Amino acid sequence: MALMITDDCINCDVCEPECPNQAISMGESRYQIDAARCTECVGHFDAPQCVQVCPVECIPVNPQRVESRAALWDKYRGMIAAQAAAAA
Repeated sequence: MALMITDDCINCDVCEPECPNQAISMGESRYQIDAARCTECVGHFDAPQCVQVCPVECIPVNPQRVESRAALWDKYRGMIAAQAAAAA
């Protein structure tokens, strides 16, 4: 499942640097999460770091991007493989 940032976001800037996949960026009016890069921190941490640091609790699971834990692992491994190929 990819996460999403709701309209309750106050743009406090704490979530973006916590994302190990660089899935969080500033959108037009608030931060947003790139669902293609979000693994809910699978492969890095036991829990999503953005959710852990968000002071207004505005980062729920995106109901339109439901993914199993296995799918999140596959996404993480694919990103690692792409990074390795780009570095080679």
